[in-house]
Amino acid sequence: MATLILVRHGRSTANTAGLLAGRTPGVALDERGAEQAAALPGRLAALPLAAAVTSPLQRCNETLRPLLEARPELPLHTEERINECDYGDWSGRKLGELNDHPLMEVVQRHASSAAFPGGESMRTMQARAVDAVRDWNERIDAEHGPDALYVMCSHGDIIKSLVADALGMHLDLFQRIHVDPCSLTVIRYTRLRPFVVRLGDTGDLSGLAPVPGDASTSTGDSGDAAVGGGAGAA
Repeated sequence: MATLILVRHGRSTANTAGLLAGRTPGVALDERGAEQAAALPGRLAALPLAAAVTSPLQRCNETLRPLLEARPELPLHTEERINECDYGDWSGRKLGELNDHPLMEVVQRHASSAAFPGGESMRTMQARAVDAVRDWNERIDAEHGPDALYVMCSHGDIIKSLVADALGMHLDLFQRIHVDPCSLTVIRYTRLRPFVVRLGDTGDLSGLAPVPGDASTSTGDSGDAAVGGGAGAA
């Protein structure tokens, strides 16, 4: 099946201000985030991308803008299900003010039971994101073939929850995963299992380009084994 390249949005004004942005409108990339986004086309230059999918929030659209300007033929789709977690009443508040809240310990240690006041639970967040990826994998696979690669720009907690799902890891452990702003996380899905090929990568990705006739791009059982070897090497 298709290979998913998850992009966390570039550093935002909320990141530098220490705010839990959530879905607060008007949160843009800061100067460093804009530089990170500008480097994205070069990092992905060697890859034949089939599509780009984005969270509806401004900071994700700004992250993908340089890539779309460099590749005007690349179709862009907005996907509501990979929107940031709805932090409800916590949205826009300083993280320093929330660190001592009893719910924060639950979020960090027992995420599967955490629900934000006036917002959503972390279980709901993960479920909708996983459903979105499964649907997009099928769509990209059907339209572009099993060796296709596509980009999806989303948020830290969304990406961490998708990685946890791919690894068969309980949501309670997902805080052990870290993804930097504008880092790339790659998951290659096959018939039997997904493989996490890159995690929070900030370097060169040219090795992901499909090679004609390479067994590692197969979706069969032998391909699963080959991809597993590639993931280990990565």
